[in-house]
Amino acid sequence: MISRVDPEFKQELHKYGLREWNECFHCGNCTAICPLTKDDNLFPRRGIRLAQMGLKKQLVSSVDPWLCYYCGECTETCPRNANPGELMMVLRRYLTSCYDWTGISRLFYTRKIWELAAIILIALGVIISFLVFLPPSPDLFSKPQAFINEQGGVMINSLANGISASRFVQLIEYGDLLMAILVAGFLISNIFHMFYRVILSDRNLKFPFYSYFTEFWSLIYNFVTQARFSKCDNRTYWIGHLLVMTGYTIMFTLIVAFLKEFQIEEIKPWYHWQRLLGYYSTFGILFFLIYTFIGRIRKTDLKMQFSHPSDWMFIVLLFFTAVTGILIHIFRVSGLPAATYFTYLIHLAFLVPMIVIEVPFSKWSHLAYRPFAVYFDRLRRAGQNRQSIVELTPAI
Repeated sequence: MISRVDPEFKQELHKYGLREWNECFHCGNCTAICPLTKDDNLFPRRGIRLAQMGLKKQLVSSVDPWLCYYCGECTETCPRNANPGELMMVLRRYLTSCYDWTGISRLFYTRKIWELAAIILIALGVIISFLVFLPPSPDLFSKPQAFINEQGGVMINSLANGISASRFVQLIEYGDLLMAILVAGFLISNIFHMFYRVILSDRNLKFPFYSYFTEFWSLIYNFVTQARFSKCDNRTYWIGHLLVMTGYTIMFTLIVAFLKEFQIEEIKPWYHWQRLLGYYSTFGILFFLIYTFIGRIRKTDLKMQFSHPSDWMFIVLLFFTAVTGILIHIFRVSGLPAATYFTYLIHLAFLVPMIVIEVPFSKWSHLAYRPFAVYFDRLRRAGQNRQSIVELTPAI
């Protein structure tokens, strides 16, 4: 296989956050100390070598940067201050842009103004659409009691002018469905592109078809448990990712798939499953946000020292989405219809851009690429094991 070397590749990686660290001379310390690497899978060393040599094709077909969960141990012990952990983070941003066939990820990662502009435009679109199709009732201020139920809480689906509660929920459902189709379409197509670059493009890779099914459990297991994070010494890091992943996934599922059961006029008691899941999701997201905010501000943890603009975009959007969600609940319970309506509007203005931008094109996409990388790695291993058996089997 002919390998094309790109001597300008290092300059390209600077756009994704690469800094002027001292050059790695491949002592192997990072690979030796990493709790996630294996004897036949020498990351982060191999990924760094491919990047240094400008071997972009081999790098794009590799899943090594995703198998690194940024424990930080390699960076702490690197004798040359090459910061291999952060280099892996840079390569993950680059690979995200390679999987994205639209080129949007590349724009967001290399030109921060594009991501900010997209967030603002989508937020404005949400606000305008909401005010046009679900305008506030003029009675919100003059007759607030008209929107209070028997429990003393705000009937959130009855706040729009001249629109029934069922129609209100229906219009929100249409918006949810449109958003889900767009996000799923982009993310799934990007994952298929990743599959092509990692598996299908290697014509020498052969493995039994049933491996697609027998190895699929690894994808589900790693997505649900974030188990590879647990191998890092910092257990708080793993717990934070597990909480935010499960919390966000639960909230996203409730909002998109079970909106009619979740967004209702009645305010359920605190022990109802609806509120308990909401409390868990809120706790998980806030735990992660507090941990991340403190870490990136104090910069005592090596993996928090070098923040890319995309890292802050994700954190800020998630923070305001969580805070406005909490305020909606407080205003509803307190019987404040006007505050509930406008906070709900602001909540959507943060929530929609976060999902539309972060899930398929930026930071949230890592939640999908990581477990799929483990899955694809196991498929490659199945092929390598098969080849080893063939080579060791004597000819008859």
